[in-house]
Amino acid sequence: MNMYGKRKRKKGHWTNRIAVIGVTLVVFSLSLVVNVKCSTLRRKDMEYQEREAALQQQYDREVSRASELEEYQIYVQTKEYIEEVAKQKLGLVKPDEILLKPSPHK
Repeated sequence: MNMYGKRKRKKGHWTNRIAVIGVTLVVFSLSLVVNVKCSTLRRKDMEYQEREAALQQQYDREVSRASELEEYQIYVQTKEYIEEVAKQKLGLVKPDEILLKPSPHK
């Protein structure tokens, strides 16, 4: 009976060690998986931050361009613009203006 008790203790002792090793391996595996996922998420976060910065720059350029177009739209409705186009494209002049053209050099 004494031997039977020793075997049971030894068997229980090894079972506990195997259980501890198993739990340790599971915890180690989980920490490894979490670390890999965390690294992947950090990399994606950096990519998204870079993309966000690029999109913000593009947005700022478009806002600036829209502002310039609004100013140009106002300018094309002015008398100054109409006179400028009439002079440049149509060759028109005001009645009191004299148009001087350079002579071709020989």
